[in-house]
Amino acid sequence: MPQETELKLELHPADLPRLLAHPLLQAQPPRRERLFNTYFDTSTLTLRAQRLAVRERRVGRRTLLTVKTAGSSVGGLSRRGEWEAPCRPGRFDFAALVDDADLAQQLMGVAWQLVPVFRTDFVRRSWRLCHGSAEVELALDQGCITTGNAEGNRRQAILEVELELLSGPVDALLDLAHTLALGPQGQAAQGLRLLPAQRSKAERGYALFTGERPQPVKALPVQIGADMDPVQAFCAAALSCLTHLQANEAGVVPPGADGAWPDPEFVHQARVALRRLRTGLRLFRGHLPDRFVAHWAQEWKALASELGDARNWDVFATEWLPRRMDRLAPTDAPDAALRPVLDWVQAQRRAAGLRAARALGSPAHALRLLAFTRAVLRLQSSERSAIPGAPLLADWARDTLRARHAALRQEARRARRLGPEGRHALRIALKKQRYAQEFLASLLPPKRVERSTAMLADAQELLGQLNDLNTAQALLASAPPALVNPLLRRWQLELQGQLEHGLLALPALERALEETPVPWG
Repeated sequence: MPQETELKLELHPADLPRLLAHPLLQAQPPRRERLFNTYFDTSTLTLRAQRLAVRERRVGRRTLLTVKTAGSSVGGLSRRGEWEAPCRPGRFDFAALVDDADLAQQLMGVAWQLVPVFRTDFVRRSWRLCHGSAEVELALDQGCITTGNAEGNRRQAILEVELELLSGPVDALLDLAHTLALGPQGQAAQGLRLLPAQRSKAERGYALFTGERPQPVKALPVQIGADMDPVQAFCAAALSCLTHLQANEAGVVPPGADGAWPDPEFVHQARVALRRLRTGLRLFRGHLPDRFVAHWAQEWKALASELGDARNWDVFATEWLPRRMDRLAPTDAPDAALRPVLDWVQAQRRAAGLRAARALGSPAHALRLLAFTRAVLRLQSSERSAIPGAPLLADWARDTLRARHAALRQEARRARRLGPEGRHALRIALKKQRYAQEFLASLLPPKRVERSTAMLADAQELLGQLNDLNTAQALLASAPPALVNPLLRRWQLELQGQLEHGLLALPALERALEETPVPWG
C-alpha cells in the first residue's frame, strides 16, 4: 500500500507575508496551481464512518481520483495510505486504483451510492526543497471549503502548509517545520504562528457539512505492549498526551462576537493532558536523558501555569457562582450590589481566557509542539540495547507503582497534620498515582487496576472540591475594595462553612488511603 507521510501546519493569516519572505521560499519560484476538489460519500456517510476519504481533483484539464485511509496523526505529523491516478469524471474504478483487494471490493460495493458532499477549492503554491538528506514538497494552500445542505451553504477558509516527505528521514519534516516557524529572521522571538494541525481538509469538510462544532476530547487509553522497553513506553504515553492536548487547543478561544463563552471543558482537558504529560516525564525519568526531562518538565509546567487562571475563573463563574445565584432572592442582592460583582467576575474570566488562548496560539507554542514531537520521535527511533538483568516492563511497572503507592500512603499521613498545604500535596500525589496507573494499566491485572483507579478518583474528587473552595476564597479575596459589600462577605462566610463541612470527611479518606493494600499483588 502506498504510504503518505506529511506534516500539516495551520498558518495565521497575518503571518502569510512573512512566511513567503522566508529565505527557503525566496530561493526559488513556486509552482502555482488552482485545485478544484470534490469529496464523495454515501447519503449516510458510510466512508466517513470507516475513516476513508474519496476525492476527485481537477487540475487544469486533468481529473485525478484519490482514496485516503485515516492512518495515524500526532503533532500534525500523519502517516496514511493513499492511492491516486487519472480518471474520467464520475467514474469510480476502485478496482484499478487500489491495490488492497479487500478495500477495493469494499469501495466498489458503495461506488453506485457516492454523491458529492463538500468541496475544497484553493490555490496551491509548491516548492521542492532539499533539507539535509531529505527531499520535501512544501505546499501552501489558500482557499476555502464549501458545502451545502437543507440548512443552506457553509464556507470555511483554508490557509495551511503541508510538508510531504518525498525521500529521507521523517525527522527532516519536523526540522524543516521548525526552521519555517522561526520566521525569515530565524529567531524564536519573531516566529510565525505556524501550528501543527490534527485535522485534515476532509475532516474539516465533513464537520462543516454536518454542522458539527468542536467538542472537548478526553484522554484515550494508552496502549503499552509488554515487549516494549521503558523508553518506548514513555514515547507511546507522551504522544498520546500530545494528541489529547492538541485535540482541545482549538476550543481554548475568547468569547465569540455574539458574546457566547467557549465550553470551559476545553481548558480543563488541555490542563489534564499537561498534567498527564508531566506525570509521564516523572514516571519514566530514570530511563530518559536528564536534559530531556529537565527541559520538558519546565516547558510543560510553564504552559500549565498559563492555563491555570482560566480554569480557576471558569470553575468559579460556571459552577460555584451559579449555585449562589440560584439561592438569592431579589431582596438579598439588589442589582446595585450584584451587577458590579458579576461584571468584575466576567472581566477577570475573560482576561484569563484571553491569556490562555494567546498561550496556545502563540509562535512559542508552535515551536514547542514541533520540538517536543521531534524529540520524542528521536527517542522512539534511537537504537537501544537491553540492559543485562533488567526487569521485564510488566515487573518494572508493578515495582514502580508499588513504590509510588507507598509514597502516597505516607503523603496521606502527612496531610492529616499539615492542613491546607498537606491536602494540596496529597491531591497532587493522588493525580500522579492515578495517571501513572492509567499509563501502565495495559500491563497489569485489569480488575485490580480498575478498583484502585476508582478509589483514587473518588479521593481526588473530594480533595478537588476542597481545593475549589480554597480557590474560590482566594478569588473573592482578590476583589477590589470598592466591590466589597455585605453580599461578598456573606459568600465568604458560606465558603468557609462549606470548607469546614468538607473537612469532616477528610480524616476517614486519609485513613482509607493509609490502610489501602497495594493492589498489584
